[in-house]
Amino acid sequence: MKKKVSLKDIAQEAGVSVALVSYVLTNKEEKARVGQEMAKKIRKIARKLNYQPNHIARSLKSGRSDTIGLIVADISNPFFANIARTIEDEAKRNNYTVIFGSSDENADKAGDLINVLLNRQVDGLILIPTEGSEQQIKQLKKQNVPFVLIDRYFPGISASHICINNYESAYNAVSHLIKTGHKQIGMVAYKTALHHINERKRGYTEALSDHDKLSKTSGMKLARYSHLKEDIRLAVDQLLQGRKPADAVFFATNSLAIEGLKYINELGLRVPEDLAVVSFDESEAFDLFYSPVTYVRQPILDMGKAAVRVLLDQIKDADKPAELVCIDTELVIRKSCGNP
Repeated sequence: MKKKVSLKDIAQEAGVSVALVSYVLTNKEEKARVGQEMAKKIRKIARKLNYQPNHIARSLKSGRSDTIGLIVADISNPFFANIARTIEDEAKRNNYTVIFGSSDENADKAGDLINVLLNRQVDGLILIPTEGSEQQIKQLKKQNVPFVLIDRYFPGISASHICINNYESAYNAVSHLIKTGHKQIGMVAYKTALHHINERKRGYTEALSDHDKLSKTSGMKLARYSHLKEDIRLAVDQLLQGRKPADAVFFATNSLAIEGLKYINELGLRVPEDLAVVSFDESEAFDLFYSPVTYVRQPILDMGKAAVRVLLDQIKDADKPAELVCIDTELVIRKSCGNP
């Protein structure tokens, strides 16, 4: 078996000390005042010799693994995928590696992933929590594990989190539909107790109430994550039936909107002539739709950067108090609402 290349091998070829090589290969050359040319030479030799760092030995020595665990709801969803990519890029800039996992909105799976990541000795966690995962969050606090919640949080638990104003964002989106002349506005949301979705529901309801447009019959329809396609079809059918069919629909997430638009197309309805549409979250699919969709743009780049910053601050200082970061959204107005 071929002998593994060590720091000593690189140091001998470069004609420098092992300590100096270590500083360069851990990106600390500036701190050690190593010249740029020497740092470049050491990295070139390391590549030539195919040096592979021993991360386990390094983490045992430093007490840190320079890795972050990230659990999202569904990595195939563009919103979560973009958050994950932003976090990965920002972590890389801070010399951290990210290990990903998807909970599929299942609390048991989320708990298993947390255990796997902690057993991998990650230095901290960034979590998009699932419904019913409050006990997991409390346990992390009890264990003094550095963690940050992003996109979602639990109001009753004091923990660092990065979020947006879901209520205000939904309120503004529905208000725009009212301003464009729509009178029967429905909403399709997930059937969940998660705070961020409930805040979007509240924004919808209060926007209608404040504009004296609240129907006596509920325009709120709910879909289950595990039965998305069939529940969306039922929701749209219900909104279009009755004495006063909906002339606009506000979808609480991009996944609901995409499935809803598929069915609206299948029914032969034109957007916005027959039915106006607004979505919370964006999707590349909205650009390809014949009537580009109006949506609430979440500040994914800012959210991801803030999550990494807050987590790294916690890793450095275990006694740092919880930090709450709320970032503004933007309503991107396009053709799917019609003209004001």
